[in-house]
Amino acid sequence: MKKKYKLLSAIIFSLAVILGASFVGAGYYFYNVSVVPSHKNFLKNHQTDEINGQRWFKKVHAQNWHQMSATRNLMLDANYVPAVNPTRKTIVIAHGYMGDKNTMWTYAKMFHDLGYNVLVPDDRGQGQSQGHYIGYGWPDRLDYIKWIHKIIRHSGRQAKIVMFGVSMGGATTMMVSGQDNVPPQVKGFIEDCGYDSVNSELHYEASQLYHMPGFIQNSIIPYVSHLTQKKDGYNFVQASALNQVRKNHRPMLFIHGGNDQFVPTRMVYKLYRADKGPKQLLVVKGAPHASSYQTSPKLYQRTIVGFLKQYFK
Repeated sequence: MKKKYKLLSAIIFSLAVILGASFVGAGYYFYNVSVVPSHKNFLKNHQTDEINGQRWFKKVHAQNWHQMSATRNLMLDANYVPAVNPTRKTIVIAHGYMGDKNTMWTYAKMFHDLGYNVLVPDDRGQGQSQGHYIGYGWPDRLDYIKWIHKIIRHSGRQAKIVMFGVSMGGATTMMVSGQDNVPPQVKGFIEDCGYDSVNSELHYEASQLYHMPGFIQNSIIPYVSHLTQKKDGYNFVQASALNQVRKNHRPMLFIHGGNDQFVPTRMVYKLYRADKGPKQLLVVKGAPHASSYQTSPKLYQRTIVGFLKQYFK
């Protein structure tokens, strides 16, 4: 009887070690997939956007700006495009996951054509900015506040600023909105298809991309979050756009594709309801992820122009 008990105990212990090692290995794998900047097979190719972006920025003689990150002492890079006719009004544009300033050329050109100065930074670990991890907007929110202060020093105290972002950039925009140190020169926010929280987005992608059962997600994702806290100084639970918009009292325009399968459309309704400031919502029928402008360009631009006329005087 004792021999059988010892054998059973040994088997259980061995299985626990094997399973534990498997979860640790899976955790490091998903940390590298989700947090470490590298080529992602599940993302669309931005090569055309990058080429067009380089041409457009060269054509308008963009200025190259730099600053240190709010934490971790990383050198950050951005392009600033002054308006054709001098103005103190500036749009700050936040790019998406594994994007950079050159992938935002369509939006930068749209705002520039509308007569605004445009600042397009590279987030930590992406583009020309230093860093070895993706912040999903959470540490980046502090960097964008520093960029905003840089604009104020450049344009003067009478500067007026609106922040705009797409996908991860949309989430970053919402994360900035809830900070209590956002300068009064910031007059509003426009977010396009941002997720409600990093934690919920990663759970959703684990299901969609890897068909990962819930009980495995509940073991691996918290471990990846632990690694991120240890290595990069933030975790997935605190990185919540939803909690941030609950503290926002500035105008916010929410935009989302009606057929978004990457950041599910349902997230925008939760975010819209939670926001405390003046707000508008545009759901573009049939638009997939980060494609609302491409799907309905006239409606998209008309809605943005109306929002800016109302709150960006």
